[in-house]
Amino acid sequence: MFLSLWEFFYGHFFRFWMKWLLRQMTGKCELQRIFDTYVGAQRTHRIENSLTYSKNKILQNATQVVESEVDKCVEDIMKEKNINPEKDTSFKICMKSCLLQITGYKQLYLDVENVRKRPYDSDNEQHEKLLLKLWNLLMPTVKLTARISKQWADIGFQGDDPKTDFRGMGILGLINLVYFSENYTREAHQILSRSNHPKLGYSYAIVGINLTEMAYSLLKNKALKFHLYNFVPGVPTMEHFHQFYCYLVYEFDKFWFEEEPESIMYFNLYREKFHEKIKGLLMDCNVALTLKV
Repeated sequence: MFLSLWEFFYGHFFRFWMKWLLRQMTGKCELQRIFDTYVGAQRTHRIENSLTYSKNKILQNATQVVESEVDKCVEDIMKEKNINPEKDTSFKICMKSCLLQITGYKQLYLDVENVRKRPYDSDNEQHEKLLLKLWNLLMPTVKLTARISKQWADIGFQGDDPKTDFRGMGILGLINLVYFSENYTREAHQILSRSNHPKLGYSYAIVGINLTEMAYSLLKNKALKFHLYNFVPGVPTMEHFHQFYCYLVYEFDKFWFEEEPESIMYFNLYREKFHEKIKGLLMDCNVALTLKV
């Protein structure tokens, strides 16, 4: 109750008068003061909040524009806030960078969601080729005897036909598995080998798909903003999402063996513990979680 009242009074009264007072004292609008004071994710995050909570429709709508409209949007903001480009030469560059990050994050979520919603289709030649590519990347010296085979268990699938394991994350789960195996082949082989540990082993592919769900949910819940705002100077793309997934795979394997669970039956417990650890790291405004090997 108290928090709701504070948010109401802050948004409708206190914030307006504070901004007015600071403008009189500094001769600069809130956006300019943010650029003067902050860098990295803190800067972009504060710009995003300033635009979102502004009473000015042009500023509000700035967080919704598409990439092709960003330049015009920056010009409109400067006009609305009476910012002279000759006096404040860096404003245009800084605002454009922030808007590309802000709107790019939203577009990235839509792109990831579109891929996630596409189910694995065994009648789709591209899907089948991608699945066989995963096998060849992980098991280069072992020939797959048949498309439907118990051999799939060797790389951590549950059944004889992997397509049933992709239901939750669709083709996104497979794309992530292939990306990690292709771009970090040595690490993928090491982790696959460790996943066959007699006591601490786990299903490599199933856990990989589970970590795709974790990466997706963090993106959806906006928990990746600080990370991406620090890691990507412009528009975040699917490539950056895949890179974050790779970080999760590598770090989860280390976490699992450090924790030494009594049994795979405790997977959900340790998965959630790892999830909380990652969420804690992502709350740091200076965070940039990159895989370093």
